[in-house]
Amino acid sequence: MVKKNPRGLFERPPGSGVWWINYYVDGKQRREKVGTITAAKSLYQKRKTDDREGRKLPTLRNTRFVTIGELIDDALIYTQDHKSKRDYIVKAGIIKKDLGELSAANFKPNDLSKWLRERTKTAATSNRYKAFFSLIYRVGNENEKVDVNPAKKVRPRKEANGRMRYFSHAEYQKLLGVIRKRFPEHEAEFVVSVMSGMRLAEQYTTTWGQVNWERREIQLRDTKNGSDRKVHLNDDAIAALLTLKRPKQRPTDLVFPRATDLGGKSRFDNRSWFNPCLQEAGIERLVWHTNRHTFCSWLAEKGASANEIMHSAGHKTLAVSARYTHLNPKHVQSVVDRISMAAITEHAPKPEHAPLHAPAE
Repeated sequence: MVKKNPRGLFERPPGSGVWWINYYVDGKQRREKVGTITAAKSLYQKRKTDDREGRKLPTLRNTRFVTIGELIDDALIYTQDHKSKRDYIVKAGIIKKDLGELSAANFKPNDLSKWLRERTKTAATSNRYKAFFSLIYRVGNENEKVDVNPAKKVRPRKEANGRMRYFSHAEYQKLLGVIRKRFPEHEAEFVVSVMSGMRLAEQYTTTWGQVNWERREIQLRDTKNGSDRKVHLNDDAIAALLTLKRPKQRPTDLVFPRATDLGGKSRFDNRSWFNPCLQEAGIERLVWHTNRHTFCSWLAEKGASANEIMHSAGHKTLAVSARYTHLNPKHVQSVVDRISMAAITEHAPKPEHAPLHAPAE
């Protein structure tokens, strides 16, 4: 038999030991968080007595119990047109499963820190979830459902600047061969991803109207950084795109059409074919975003500067692009050699009246 709560009291979350009181004044529901069940019983009786005797009750700013799950639902509506919507939906599902029923107002920075430590393996993943929590609460603030944001007081974890994993040229050729054999219809999207460096959401929202064949570029709109940018296409990317051209294509048609799920919604899902190909090729610790790292890394290996990588990849800051510049030690060495005395002497201007021949002894 389920034990009933005392009249006018309820425990939220269940089993937490935190008790609330629930009562009505002039037909309007009022809820207050109290603490122990004993204190809650006492305050409930006091509120009922004060109301009965006409005493003024305290003004409650927000009496409705708002859960973290409700804030997440609002945040997903807010970001429904965002290019990273897919990523948000995945994070939202994980958080709601663990924390969805908890009080949003009572979720403290320490609670968030503990959850991040237990549920994330790397600093990068922890920081991405922290950012999503901040978004959830920021939307909640705008909707006047909460006036706190626990993510603000949680320090981001320092991300390692170790070796960036990317495809070697041999790995690229091997994986490309497997894709051609098993999923030839997806070859073009893999080649374009590596050879253009586009982010996943950028690539799979590109329409034919954004492709300029004459200028050999794709005009991206409203990117992750909030600005438009041009993606320049090399011969490999152009050749791959040409294999996708079909008669009577409209400018609004997607270059890489999405699959349709059972609910009739379009989605892009490259894991179903990309991951099996990685496994068959014997390539480990790589994901689709590795294609973008490969693009930047190969540019660096060919001597591209951090500034050139930044503009080619659409990075927001030079610091992000600078992570790749160590990959070409020969290029760095050539820069250092420019200030050697031998180089300075070699390129020094000749005197205007230098003798044509050495003077006779």
